[in-house]
Amino acid sequence: MVVLAVGNPSRGDDAIGPELAARLAAAELPGVEVIVDFQLQIEHALDLQGRRLALFIDAAVDAPAPYEVRVLAPARDPSHSSHALSPPAVLETFQRVCNAPPPSSLLLAVRAESFDLGAPLSPAGRANLEAAWLWLSARDWRRSY
Repeated sequence: MVVLAVGNPSRGDDAIGPELAARLAAAELPGVEVIVDFQLQIEHALDLQGRRLALFIDAAVDAPAPYEVRVLAPARDPSHSSHALSPPAVLETFQRVCNAPPPSSLLLAVRAESFDLGAPLSPAGRANLEAAWLWLSARDWRRSY
């Protein structure tokens, strides 16, 4: 499986994705590759090749606190750019380029409050990150999808 975590560590709660990715990488879970980037791009579709499961992690202002896990399906992005794609757009790109269905995919959307440049995680963002880590550190989710 692959974990694709996105966010900017120097923009407050946008650091949630990279922080969770660092914890997952340190856990050295067998069969789990962790990839971190500032944003999803079309090239990330190739990271899905040969995977049974993909987990996208991102901070989100529209997620309920502390976090939400969403099952993803491929969908075209309404933007006209090949940069800053949504997770469903990465899945759609994989489907189009590889002419195959993408792996089962989830989004761990962690509620974020503040994205100020140079700011640390907000207290709410930190609490939501810790709640999301409890979900991530349980092994059941990797087998459930």
